[in-house]
Amino acid sequence: MDDLTAVREFEADVAPLTDDARFAARARLRRAIVREGRPGDLPRRLMLRVAVVGTATAAVAGGVLVAGRHDGGEGADAPRMGTLSAAELLHKAAARSRADGTGTPVPRDDQYVYSKMFVTRTYVKGGKRRTWTDESWMSVDGSKPSRRQEYGKVHRDPPLGEHQVMWPPTRYAQLAQWPTQPDELLDRLRMGMSTDDKKADLSVGSGEAREKPMRQEDIDSVAFANAVQFFVVPRIMPPGLEAATFEAVARIHGIRIDRDALDGLGREGVAVSYPKFDFAFIFDATDYTYLGLRLKGSTADLVDGKFKHRDWYHELRAREELGVVDRIGQRP
Repeated sequence: MDDLTAVREFEADVAPLTDDARFAARARLRRAIVREGRPGDLPRRLMLRVAVVGTATAAVAGGVLVAGRHDGGEGADAPRMGTLSAAELLHKAAARSRADGTGTPVPRDDQYVYSKMFVTRTYVKGGKRRTWTDESWMSVDGSKPSRRQEYGKVHRDPPLGEHQVMWPPTRYAQLAQWPTQPDELLDRLRMGMSTDDKKADLSVGSGEAREKPMRQEDIDSVAFANAVQFFVVPRIMPPGLEAATFEAVARIHGIRIDRDALDGLGREGVAVSYPKFDFAFIFDATDYTYLGLRLKGSTADLVDGKFKHRDWYHELRAREELGVVDRIGQRP
């Protein structure tokens, strides 16, 4: 199968990206290339392998489609949920991460990151519920084949090619070079974009593209989506990076909190989300340990050139185990 055919088949399950999302994706690709140490012209067969595609739609690998939020903001629920803000929650989660991360192993490039994820999907219409327990063994540096399970289906991924990159990185040696100061990390998650940057405005009636400034909310949506990607694809974080990620998200204006969240295993939690997205981090309600992700999705069919959504569902992804092993099939 050639690359273009693979892309077309993947996109058949995903809603079309907005102009903002396409712009952000291009920016992500350019900056990923630079940070991977390959400046200059793009290689002919350069490919970017990511688990979350785009930013405004943030489609998770396996056909999960995340749509925009339609519920009320944090202010509407504040009397019921108490006084803890989303930023305060994230700082508590960061403190918990630092306390729990003291014994985290440092993986070698020739090892695998093992993860066990429990996934619960509940369909909006009819309330049908499906569950999966997915185990994956991902090559630490991408140089060896990986075995990845999504919704019960096993995928055998080949090693990364010479010009393939992961964004954000999964290789421990690369992650160790990322900043652990929240402000610096937030700038990295924003891909270095600022409101001084310009983007194409394709909404003008004449059909001619014009430039308009980047909006802060668009930049922050890129940062939030990148932060979520850290937890979609299994990886071992160097000391302080996971905590710094939570603290960086705490600095994003408009993040909101939901104290009535449950993870896929039914554990009581609190969730933090961003208004543009219908996915969220879930933390334990008592000790603020990171538990997993929550999202909303659908199946999208391409009909007469337009995507039609059906079978909407809510999904919970609970992280059961994360560790380092020497071979595929081995468990910590």
